[in-house]
Amino acid sequence: MNENKTSNLDSVLGRLVVEHGLTTPEELQECLELQRQKLSEEGSNGAPLGDLLVEGGLITERQLKRISPLAEEVGKGQQIPGYRIKRRLGAGAMAAVYMAKQLSLDRVVAIKILPRKYTNNEQYIARFYAEGKAAARLNHPNIVQAIDVGKSGDYHFFVMEYVEGRTVGDDLTRHGRYSEKDALKVVIQVAKALDHAHKAGFIHRDVKPKNIMITADGEAKLADMGLARAESDREAAEAEQGKAYGTPYYISPEQIRGEIDVDFRADIYGLGCTFYHMVTGQVPFEGPNPSAVMHQHLKAELMPPDHLNNELSSGVCEVIEVCMAKSPDKRYNSSGDLLEDLEAVAAGKPPQEARKKFDIASIAALDDTAHSGAAPAWAAVSGTVPLTAQPVFWTAVLGWAVAAIVLILVIIMATAAN
Repeated sequence: MNENKTSNLDSVLGRLVVEHGLTTPEELQECLELQRQKLSEEGSNGAPLGDLLVEGGLITERQLKRISPLAEEVGKGQQIPGYRIKRRLGAGAMAAVYMAKQLSLDRVVAIKILPRKYTNNEQYIARFYAEGKAAARLNHPNIVQAIDVGKSGDYHFFVMEYVEGRTVGDDLTRHGRYSEKDALKVVIQVAKALDHAHKAGFIHRDVKPKNIMITADGEAKLADMGLARAESDREAAEAEQGKAYGTPYYISPEQIRGEIDVDFRADIYGLGCTFYHMVTGQVPFEGPNPSAVMHQHLKAELMPPDHLNNELSSGVCEVIEVCMAKSPDKRYNSSGDLLEDLEAVAAGKPPQEARKKFDIASIAALDDTAHSGAAPAWAAVSGTVPLTAQPVFWTAVLGWAVAAIVLILVIIMATAAN
């Protein structure tokens, strides 16, 4: 470790031990003075600050082991000009996210940093910048706002709004499920976010509980545009053809098949899966592995949500089932239509758009029955004749009555002639 790197790490470590209340600024200053003295001594290379803090009894070995990795991570972030890393918030498959302070505006932000192992991977870098650009094009209170994206040294970074709160996934882990009323509040806000994104020409492609943040004030914010794509980006669609991008529990059938024409209706499916999970406490489909789960999305019949939670209204169940139709054509025609139904159900009214979809499906089923030559559904119900069938029915009755009268007249005339 070179002298500059050691000095930077010690500087970060010193700040962190004070911020975490492990030592006072005065005690830290005494250790720094001692470190300088050792460094100036002839034949000495100095001593790491951590060792001096332990030797002085200011922190324990265990505390040093816990805080050293954080100091190294924060040290990486210090290479991003204008920001001071505070702590790590979490990490995903592609990047780690840190809380930081934007020095110019004195505000807290979140910074996503691409690991150095991906710095030579053109595909990862392209997707990372695509996320930043997609988020920057969207300006909506229910979408986590992008602030900056760029590169500093060996690190690619994406700065975004910091949301202090929890995710819907956190709530489901702690409480099992949402009440219908609370779920509707969140889902309506996410539908508004999606409507804004879809009108701007973007599809999210990874709507799920962990990507929905809930602030302390109860505001929902759609996060993580890592899989977002402009719907018009044909080149990206062709490059991804045949590959399943998404999260198995919430992925749409067309995404599983890697279709080239995936559109906004994939987000509607993902939100339907999320809504289902929120009000039932269970994911729509389960399996021993991701492939098995995705096969269920493609082939298995959905367990109606009210079979798992009999307190749900029929309106909520209808909305979820239309969102989660296997065929995109049987889902909502737009996120705006979905939003209208959600707001109607929240107000105690029926979901008109969902019922239109059910009516169309029923007509199509009757049409298929007619073409197959099978008996219509009403024929199986004893003593019941639908209004649309009544004219045919009474015409047949009248025909038989006329035939009977003619037959009787013929018999009478024949008898009189004899």
